[in-house]
Amino acid sequence: MRCPKCTSIEDKVIDSRISKEGSTIRRRRECLECGYRFSTTESLVRDGIVVIKRDGRREEFSRDKLLHAVRAACHKRPVDVEQITMLIEDVIDMLEAHYDSEIPSAAIGDAVMQRLRSMDQVAYVRFASVYKEFRDVSEFMQEISALGKKEK
Repeated sequence: MRCPKCTSIEDKVIDSRISKEGSTIRRRRECLECGYRFSTTESLVRDGIVVIKRDGRREEFSRDKLLHAVRAACHKRPVDVEQITMLIEDVIDMLEAHYDSEIPSAAIGDAVMQRLRSMDQVAYVRFASVYKEFRDVSEFMQEISALGKKEK
């Protein structure tokens, strides 16, 4: 791994830890040239998973795209990075258990909404507004009203 400070490729691993969900490994490294310490993460590369979009297009699954969407929904909400990471991993694990190589985008959106609903209702409504393509305020209000009814 290249040192972010001096760009040397000589380093040693000081510590390795597996994440709570077991899908990533965090490694603490020390550069042998300058002594700078830095962290890296390793995760399984899931090749060949294709998302089938609403219009029938197919595109490669992107964990980063999903992460970006969930982060946007959770922006300035009391949801920490660990919760978001666990949500993403949980969704991916569920999708991989139910689908082989092609996943409908609706399955991804539904899985995220289900988990966001119990995590943070504002983040849920934000995500739902994009995912469900709300056209006006009345659709927002219907979703919020339905959310309130499901809580009772």
